[in-house]
Amino acid sequence: MSGQPPSLPPLFVDLDGTLIKTDLLVESALALLKQQPWMLLPMLGWLLRGKAHLKAQIAARVTLESDSLPLHAQFVEYLQAEAANGREIWLATASDARLAQPVADRVGLFRGVIASDGERNMRGSEKLKAIVAISPIFDYAGNATADYPIWEKSRKAIVVNPGSGVETGARARGDVERVFENRPTALRAWIKEARLYQWLKNLLIGVPLLTAHAFNAQSFVTVGVAFLAFGLVASATYMFNDLLDLPSDRRHPRKCRRPFAAGDISITSGIIVMGLLLAAGIAAACWVSPNFLLVLLGYLVVTLSYSLYFKTYMLIDVLLLAGLYTLRIMAGAVAIDVPLSSWLLAFSMFVFLSLALVKRASELVAMEKLEREHAKGRDYGRSDLQTVISLGASAGYLSVLVLALYVDSPYVASHYSRPHLLWLLCPFMLYWISRLWMKTTRGQMHDDPIVFSLRDRGSWASFVAMAAAVLVAM
Repeated sequence: MSGQPPSLPPLFVDLDGTLIKTDLLVESALALLKQQPWMLLPMLGWLLRGKAHLKAQIAARVTLESDSLPLHAQFVEYLQAEAANGREIWLATASDARLAQPVADRVGLFRGVIASDGERNMRGSEKLKAIVAISPIFDYAGNATADYPIWEKSRKAIVVNPGSGVETGARARGDVERVFENRPTALRAWIKEARLYQWLKNLLIGVPLLTAHAFNAQSFVTVGVAFLAFGLVASATYMFNDLLDLPSDRRHPRKCRRPFAAGDISITSGIIVMGLLLAAGIAAACWVSPNFLLVLLGYLVVTLSYSLYFKTYMLIDVLLLAGLYTLRIMAGAVAIDVPLSSWLLAFSMFVFLSLALVKRASELVAMEKLEREHAKGRDYGRSDLQTVISLGASAGYLSVLVLALYVDSPYVASHYSRPHLLWLLCPFMLYWISRLWMKTTRGQMHDDPIVFSLRDRGSWASFVAMAAAVLVAM
C-alpha cells in the first residue's frame, strides 16, 4: 500500500501520448530502421512472439534522446503541483522499461515505474493488475481506448490529449476530473507539416513556359497539373525528412516546433498520409506524360538519397539541394515539351547553390548563438561559417554575371522589343542576393531563404521591380 491519505490516492500516469506527446515504440522502431533498414524483417518476426518481445528487442538496440522528447508541459506542471502536495505518482506504461526509465528520470517525480519487460505487455488489463497490486484505490491519467479498463476501476480519471471519442468513452466509464488538451487543430497541424508554402518553389516549373513564350491553354493546364504533382510529392518528402530528423529538429530553436518534433501529429499518421500524398503525386505525373513521370521519379530519388545519406556530407548536400531546384525547371520543360535554355540552367545552378548555402550559414549562425561546435546531423562546424558565407555570396554574384551575359546575348535581342531594359534586372538581383546574405550574417534569416523572401518587404520590392522590367522590355 502507498500510505497516502484517502483524499490523495496514488496517481498513475501513462507515458505514450500522455506524459510525452509521442509513442516510444514507434520512435524506437523508426530510429532502428533509420540506422539499419534491413531490420524490418526481424522486427516482423519479433512481433509474432508478442508486442512485449518486440519492444524489448528494439529497446536493446536503440537509445533514444529522452531529454528532447516532447513533454506535455501543462500536464507536467499539474504533476509537479500534485507531487509538491505530497501525492505519490507512478509512471505506468506499455513501453519497455529500458526506454521508459530515462523519461521517468528526466521528469523526476515518480515513485516508481510500471513498464513492459519483454514478457508482459503492460497495456490495458495487464497494466490494471500491476496498478491494483500497488494500490486498489488510485487515480489514472491516460489518453487512449486501451485505458478504458483502468478508468473503470479508478477513483478519478484524468484525460490528456485524447484520441477521437476517447474523452466521451472515459466519461462513460469513470469520473473524469480533468482534461488536458494542448494540441493545435488537426487541419492546422497538417497544413504546417505539408509545408504548403514550400509549393511556391514549384512555380519554377512554369519558368520554361515563360522563357519559351508557350502561352496557350493546353500548356497552362499541363503546367498546373505538373505543379500539383510536384507539390504532393514534395510534401511527402518533407514529411519523410522530418521523420528522419526528429532528434536534431527537437534540439533546434525553431525546428522543434514542427508538428512531428513537437508531437502535434503522430508518427503513424504521418507515415500513412505520406504514402497517400506520394501515390496521388505519381498519379498526377502519369497524366502529364511518361517523360515527366521519369523526371519526377528522379526528383524523388535525389530527395531520398539526400535525406537518407548525402545530407550528412559537406558541400554534397548543398549541391544536391541546388540540383533539386534545377530539376523543377527541367520538369517544366519536359511537361510542355520545349527545349531547355543553357542560360537558364547556368543561372539556376548558381542562384540555387547560393540559396542552399544560405540555409547552412543560417544554421551555423544559430549554432554560434547557442555556443555549439557542430550541427547535429550535418558535416559543418562553427569554424566553417566564414567559408560558407564566402562560397554562398560568390555563387549568388556568379548568377548575376550569367544573367548579365544572357541579357547581352543575341537570343534576348531577337525576343524582346526593348532588350536594353533587361539590364535593370542585374542591380535588382544584386540587391536581393546581397540582402539575403546580410540578413544571414546578422542572424535574421529564416531556416528557409524562400520563406524569408516571401515575408521580407525588401525582397518583394526586388521581385516586383524585376517583373516590371521584364514586362516593359517585352
